[in-house]
Formats: sequence, C-alpha cells, structure tokens
Amino acid sequence: MLIRRAEVEGQVRDVRIADGRIEAIAEHLAPRAGEAAIDAAGGALLPGLHDHHIHLLALAAALESVACGPPVILDRAALASALRAAAGDFLRGVGYHESVAGPLDRVGLDALVPDRPARIQHRSGALWMLNSRAIDRLGLDRGEGAPGVERDAAGRATGRLLRLDGWLRARLAPSTPPDLAPVGRLLARAGVTGVTDATAETDAGALALLEAAVDSGALPQRLTAMGPITLPRPAHREVVRGHVKLILDETALPSFEALRAAIVAAHAQARGVAIHCVGRAELALAASALAEAGPRADDRLEHAAVAPPELVQLIATTGVSVVTQPHFLEERGDDYLREVEARDLPWLYRGRGWLEAGVRLAAGSDAPFGAPDPWRAIRAAVSRLTRAGVSLGEAERLTPERALALFLGPLGDPGGAPRRVAPVAPADLCLLDRPWRSAREEPSSAHVRATWRAGRLVHEA
Repeated sequence: MLIRRAEVEGQVRDVRIADGRIEAIAEHLAPRAGEAAIDAAGGALLPGLHDHHIHLLALAAALESVACGPPVILDRAALASALRAAAGDFLRGVGYHESVAGPLDRVGLDALVPDRPARIQHRSGALWMLNSRAIDRLGLDRGEGAPGVERDAAGRATGRLLRLDGWLRARLAPSTPPDLAPVGRLLARAGVTGVTDATAETDAGALALLEAAVDSGALPQRLTAMGPITLPRPAHREVVRGHVKLILDETALPSFEALRAAIVAAHAQARGVAIHCVGRAELALAASALAEAGPRADDRLEHAAVAPPELVQLIATTGVSVVTQPHFLEERGDDYLREVEARDLPWLYRGRGWLEAGVRLAAGSDAPFGAPDPWRAIRAAVSRLTRAGVSLGEAERLTPERALALFLGPLGDPGGAPRRVAPVAPADLCLLDRPWRSAREEPSSAHVRATWRAGRLVHEA
C-alpha cells in the first residue's frame, strides 16, 4: 500500500507499507503495479495510539449497561427514568456517583427499582450496589457472600459490595460471553492499535475470551494482559502476558512486608508489577515497598492521582513509570473541587511535574471508568480544565506534542521513547484528516480518517 501526501513529523511525504511494516518514506514514491494508493491530502500520519490502561471485558459489558452517572445522568429523577426504561431481567448499571442521588444501598435502590434485580457499579469500579431482589438472587441474606459484603448491625446485607467484581461475575456468569467486537471498533475509530488490559482479576477463562477476540479479529488491537501472579501464559502468539496487578485501597492497606513480598514474587516470575494507587497513603506505600524490594525497569504505578512533590521525588529515585488518566480532570474535576482536600488539588493527575522529575509518564483511559477516547485525555492534559471550565493545576499542563506522546510509548515500555512513523517500524498507523502541528484546535477521534494495524485496515471513516 502507498499512502501519498501525508504529513509525517511536519513534512509532507509518501509512505509505502509492505509485509506489515513501513518500507520507505520519501517526498515522492512511484506507485507500483497493482499497489493500492491512498491520498492523505496533507492529513497527519501518526503511529497508532496505545491505551496503556483499559478494562476490555468490563468495557464490553458497560456498552450494554445503563449509564447511571455524569455526564449522562445528573440527578435522581434522570436516574429513575433511565432505570425504568432499561430492559433485561437483571438490570446492570454503571458509572454511578453520589452527586446524582447520594450514597446508594438496598433501600435506596429498592425505591428506584422495586420489581426486578438490579446492580449498579460506582464510577470508581470498586463498589457494586444491589437492591433487595438482587441480594435475594445471590443469597446474601442467607449467609452467602465473601469479605467485602457490607452488613448492618443485625448481619443483614446492605447491598454494598466492595471490590467483589470477580466474585459477582462468577455468580452472574452470562449465558453468552461479552462481545468484544464493539470495543475493538470503538478503539479503532479513535486510532488505537494497542491496548494493555489492566484488570487485576483476569484469570484463565477471561484470558481465553480475550485471546479468542484477538484470533477472530473482533479485537484488532495488539494486546497485553495484566493479571494476578497466577495468570497463565497466553496460548495465542499475538497476546502478551503483562504485569502482575496489585491493588492498594486506603480502607484496607496491606502491611509493608506483605506488599514487598508480593513485588518480590512478581519479579521472581520475571514480571514487573503494576500497582494501583490513587491517594497519598497508597502512593507512599507503593513507592516505599518498591524501593525496598528493588524495582525493575518495567514496574509501573497506575493512576498516582494525588502526587505531592515529596512523593514525586521518591518515585523518581525508583525509576518506575507512571500511567495516568488526565481526562479525569475534565470528567470528574468539578467533583474533585468539592471532595478533594484543598492541599491536594494542585497535585491531581500531574503532567509536567512527573516529566521534570525524570519519571516516565504514559496514559490510559481506564475505560469503562473513564471515556475510551485517548484524544479526550490528550486535550485534558493540555487544558487541565473541568467541564465547568475551572483550571486544575495549570502548572502541570503539557504541550500538545507531549500530551500525544503519552499514548505513543510501546506497550511494554509505557512512557518510553515515542514510536515514530519510520522505515522498518510496524505499520500500526493512524491517519487524521488534518495536519497535526498546524491545527488551530487539537484533533479528536472525529478527525481519525483511517487506522491500520500491521498494514491491515481496521477503521476507515
């Protein structure tokens, strides 16, 4: 294939693809007999974007669920209307936040959905809220359950399940596996050619579903899958087993020794760790345990949402990467202004501060807990504006080029040297319908004209 008149790093060039790789780049390349030719008409040709933190099966399920929180649902009346209109025997909602109708439990949900089982996930992904019919279906009032099932003083389930995704999924296994084709198309339309699934509970069964989606082409992206230390090696040659995912939660932090031991065990498998840490305490524990265990070059911190200067400096000494979600500033920033301590507001989802300290920085969508559109994250990393237009940490702004680079690192080295459109490189490409550097406004997923993975077209607008 020959891509003609594409903007490549600020210059208009022809680009030839052969055998899944970029064969040549020049000001003019003569077409070969029978070679497909595409006129880029000056649009920017970029490396395909990599989403370094996403939850594919959860996103597939969310696309078939009821939106229960901002920006779609803003108040109790809208939530009630959406739930009444939803179809299905066991209603599933996602994205709830307390700003809609306050904290939800079985009593609150019974008032909204009295006639059928319902479960709603908090937008953090850490909490499920069930009504009485769902509690009965799961037998929670008959003593069934697991640690994380909240109960009142009488031992009755409140309907709030903390970090029980895997437990709940095992008991509510769908009759048909989730369809990952809509996820693959959604990501391809945004120019995404590689993803790292960052789900902590991925087991052999979930891995098999992901591999089947890659094999069938339903998921056309390159795939690295994280999981627990027990995650088996993938059978599919194009799927890579990634980091050991470790979750830190301020409400139930492990001991320092337990976390250090988990890091050492992962390293003994020649696997890096990816540590979920949001608040100050989580981040401090993660950084200290990594320093004590002896970090690997591929260790990474997920989110690192609140990162004051002293913790940034500590993390910089470990050499680990940070994978951030700057779009949360737009999506959740107005809530942060009400809920986050004033002293922490300047340090939310930092950008420039990490880079100036020498920390490798990359980004991921965290979808479905954030929008699965990397361009929104790129825009937010540049503007750092909430939906209401309030600036959060103006000193942390990145240039458009540096914000784009958050999604250009290799899957195995997030925050590493950005991939380039260059000879011999894999033909994982994203074509915009406009130049990149001369754009007055930053491009978005709406500007993605075509996406190729290894030279195979996976999206064409």
